[in-house]
Amino acid sequence: MEKIEEQFASLHIVQRSSGAKEPTYLLGIDTSKTAQTEKGSLVAVLCSNGSIRIYDKERLNVLREFSAYPGLLNGVKFASSCDRVYSACSDGTVKCWDARLASDKPVQLFKGYPSNIFISFDINCNDHIICAGTEKVDDDALLVFWDARVNSQELSTTKDPLGVYSETHSDDITQVCFHPSNPNMIVSGSTDGLVNVFDISMDNEEDALVTTCNSVSSVSYIGWSGKDYKQIYCMTHDEGFCWWDLNHLDTDEPVTRLNIQDVRETVNVKEGILDYLIGGLYHERMDSLFVIGGTNTGRIHIMNCTTSGLVHVTSLRGGHAATVRSFCYNIGDDSWLTGGEDAQLLLWKPGAIEKTFTKKDSMKIASTVHQRVRVHSNDSYKRKKKQ
Repeated sequence: MEKIEEQFASLHIVQRSSGAKEPTYLLGIDTSKTAQTEKGSLVAVLCSNGSIRIYDKERLNVLREFSAYPGLLNGVKFASSCDRVYSACSDGTVKCWDARLASDKPVQLFKGYPSNIFISFDINCNDHIICAGTEKVDDDALLVFWDARVNSQELSTTKDPLGVYSETHSDDITQVCFHPSNPNMIVSGSTDGLVNVFDISMDNEEDALVTTCNSVSSVSYIGWSGKDYKQIYCMTHDEGFCWWDLNHLDTDEPVTRLNIQDVRETVNVKEGILDYLIGGLYHERMDSLFVIGGTNTGRIHIMNCTTSGLVHVTSLRGGHAATVRSFCYNIGDDSWLTGGEDAQLLLWKPGAIEKTFTKKDSMKIASTVHQRVRVHSNDSYKRKKKQ
């Protein structure tokens, strides 16, 4: 625990983003996985005005911006094998841009079905399959799948879906997350409170459903953790946290490792309070799951997740002046990128000489993100019955 605390406590701000023409909340961050050293790596940031900005990681200056106007983009993710960046769109598509080209047109367009409004998505680890989650329309909340591979024989850059899963969620699908190393495993979360795990190599949705866990509230964030990533966790819009172990699906051991209805009421934060949760991070080298939260004044709290509860490790201070909405951790150099409602993107590195920055005032702009909180059933999880 002391080593963990030392590493995170040594994080200092080494760069702050240059100002953009229009101040926006920074809602999501991802970094290029194929950086060429001489060119530097790229950062893609989802903004509250529905656009994606591409930054140079070391200088944090804006290189270009992609917009889907009048549609709004949701989520941002780089491919694993190239510098293409993806985002779901409210116009019923998933769009793909080449992050190194200053073109306002997507290089690929993944088209959904009529009435689809996509609010979540992910691309699997081998860049073969895209999955997007929809808002509920009538009685339908869908997981839609596409083949993302580029075929030189195809003349059109627009692709139709491979198919959908339609039976396992009853409300908006807010989160979709593929397994970090198994391209066939995916977990989804919804405002219906359910967290579903699928093996998409199966022939149909019923067979693909591995298990269903219940967070008992609207799901705001999901992820994979543990050795071989055989655990899943989620956060809820009312600051709850759940953690499940899929290794125990076929044993008598409990699947639920931790279930906290409201983290703000249970965690003891040194010298401060916890206002909200941002997301989670499984640190492979430490074999530890961390939960990231913060305060409305911009302080970031890092908490270690144990079966006994969340333990506050350290806090990052002096960076943001308002609510932090997003972060991205780079295991290669242990650097962090953080973005928030003060319209600032910050780069933190351990052991670096801290630069002197003037703390930016919070941008007084209206949020475009409406988080819904709902109450659901008390079932902690349900397992698919094996035939």
